[in-house]
Amino acid sequence: MCQNNYPVNRELDGVYVRVKRDEKYYSLCFTDLIESEQQGFLERLDNEGLQRMCKLLAGELRSLGDNLDIVREYDYEDTDDE
Repeated sequence: MCQNNYPVNRELDGVYVRVKRDEKYYSLCFTDLIESEQQGFLERLDNEGLQRMCKLLAGELRSLGDNLDIVREYDYEDTDDE
């Protein structure tokens, strides 16, 4: 987070949302919003919009993982499968 408690603008997801901060309007990526701003945006979406949003974010996350060769590691010692 920045000094003003807003996240650093990374523009990772491509879902731009218009928000008002400090009496000014900004177009920011969904992932650059604080939780209350994200919640306000999500409440305005219908079911189809939420589905599209999930698919878009999944695609962007997949692309980041592919481009940076990121694979999540699991700690299998914590499972109860033994």
